[in-house]
Amino acid sequence: MGMMDEMMDAMMGKLSKEEKLEMMSTMMEKFLAGFTVEDKQKMMEKMMPKMMEGVNMMEMMPKMMMNMMGGAEGNGGMMGMMSKMMGDDKKTGMPMMPQMMTGMMPVCLEMMLPSLPKKERGSFVPRMVSILMDKGCDGMSEKEKKDLRAKVLKKS
Repeated sequence: MGMMDEMMDAMMGKLSKEEKLEMMSTMMEKFLAGFTVEDKQKMMEKMMPKMMEGVNMMEMMPKMMMNMMGGAEGNGGMMGMMSKMMGDDKKTGMPMMPQMMTGMMPVCLEMMLPSLPKKERGSFVPRMVSILMDKGCDGMSEKEKKDLRAKVLKKS
C-alpha cells in the first residue's frame, strides 16, 4: 500500500458518513477543475460500475428525477440543466445531451432491463424499438431507411 493510500485510509476512518458526503462535493469540484469533458467521461466509465454496485436504480431514479425537476438549490432544476446541455459541444458540433445519451442509454438499458419484470419488458421493448426506428429514420431517404433497418435486423 502506498503512502497516499495509507493517508486516505487514516483520514477516511476518522470521518463520519455525513462529513464524507459534504467533503465529496467540495473535493470533486476542485479535483475536476482542469479536466476536459472527455476526461470526465472516461473517469465516469471506470467509476460508475463501482459506484452503482448494490444500488437499486429502479428505486433511486424517481427520487433523482424529482430533485432535478424541482430545481433543488435554486439551479433551475431539470429545465435549466437541459437547456445548458442542449447547447453544441465545440469539439464535436453535436449538442451535449444527444452525445451523452447515445453513450449512456445502451449501458443503462443493459443494467435496467434484466431487473424489469418480464411483463413490463414485453411492453417496454417493442415501444422502445418502435421509437428508435421511427425517430432514427427521421429525415432519411428510403434507401437510408432500408439500410438502417437492415443493420438493425443484422444485430438482432
